[in-house]
Amino acid sequence: MYKTNQTPKMELKSSMNETWKVFSVGSFVGCLVLLLIFDKRHENTSLLAARNAMLQFAPFKLFDSSNLTVSPLLEASNTSISPPSLAMKDMELQKNKREKKCNMFDGRWVYSSEETPSYDSIKCPFLEEKMSCRMNGRPDFEYEKWRWEPTDCRIPLFNGTDMLERVRNKRMVIAGDSLNRNMWESLACLLYTSIPSSGFEVHAQKIVYKLLKAKDYNFTFEFYWTPFLVDFDTNHKSGKDVVVLDKVSPNFHQLKGADIMVFNSGHWWSHTGKLKSWDLFEYKGELMEEMPMELAYERAMRTWATWMENNVDKEKTTVYFRSISAEHKTRHNDQWCYNVTKPMADESYVSVYPKSLVDIIESTVNAISKPKVNYLNITKLSEYRIDAHPSVYRSMDWKNITQKIENVLGYADCSHWCLPGLPDTWNRLLYVSLFLDNSNMLS
Repeated sequence: MYKTNQTPKMELKSSMNETWKVFSVGSFVGCLVLLLIFDKRHENTSLLAARNAMLQFAPFKLFDSSNLTVSPLLEASNTSISPPSLAMKDMELQKNKREKKCNMFDGRWVYSSEETPSYDSIKCPFLEEKMSCRMNGRPDFEYEKWRWEPTDCRIPLFNGTDMLERVRNKRMVIAGDSLNRNMWESLACLLYTSIPSSGFEVHAQKIVYKLLKAKDYNFTFEFYWTPFLVDFDTNHKSGKDVVVLDKVSPNFHQLKGADIMVFNSGHWWSHTGKLKSWDLFEYKGELMEEMPMELAYERAMRTWATWMENNVDKEKTTVYFRSISAEHKTRHNDQWCYNVTKPMADESYVSVYPKSLVDIIESTVNAISKPKVNYLNITKLSEYRIDAHPSVYRSMDWKNITQKIENVLGYADCSHWCLPGLPDTWNRLLYVSLFLDNSNMLS
């Protein structure tokens, strides 16, 4: 009797549940139809917004019913309480991050009292006297405690043993002016302190050619001094110092076959007055005392580019051109590196290097396709570092020298960089660019 009396109630309850389910589904579908009609009448109203509203309105019982098929709109949410639009946006954001390449050259300098140099300038045998600021008596070392942090990503620190493993059986050359020699000395010290010094063969006494060889890795690392990249003939038949614009530097034949090449040229082209190193230009056999600097530079860079296209194996060699590094040698807005101990806090630096020459080299680099030339754009990050130059500490005898000259500020070196120092960051960025896929380094 008990079971017979309860059966109608259970059937009634089941019927009510089914009615409620049908009512819920019908309400859901009806509202969706109304919203779609509304969407068509209002072109500026987002369909995505309609979806989100419907999902918030829908009874949560729909997610739990085993008798109903989940709506495609609900499938997009992955059964999350959050609207699926947020999940979709997050997925799209992550996809964009994976596809976006890290711009390592846009960022800021961050101070850390715990930051320590990767090598000891006193123990590294490659440094020119004018780069060894500690050895020359610079009293502050705060310039060594700043680390470059890109805006949109995190990049690894330089790892010398990792780089040596990656360049095993390879040859790397750096060619250019004394600023590229600054860069070579930095990288040589970074590598030299990574493994026992007995593992290296060193020939670094000359300023025009330097060699470091990691014997256990069969890796050769060379520097060739060629400030114009084209021929600078100091023994010209005219008896003058001549920049030959349509002929590459004679030592370029020694660069052939290298696996990695890093070039620069710029500072010597902007020298004027007593600092100007040449007497004449030569182009197509004609000697000229005067020529617009932009024209001379463009012709020289075109000569370099032509040599690259005809002599560098694009399948074997990776090529970089390092951009101009800042010279803080003007008194304009007090931009002078003497007695400065902190980087610039803003972008107020006014470059003394003509922008027209920057435009020429960038357009030249972009035009070379075989081989592709990578642009190591360290200009902006260097502009902040007015504190990182040797200044008057360019010689161990700086005290006696500065006492004998009237223009102490004129003696200060505001072009080159102390080591350890800023060029270590250039080489960190080169290391990342060469060997690491920076699309995977996004925060």
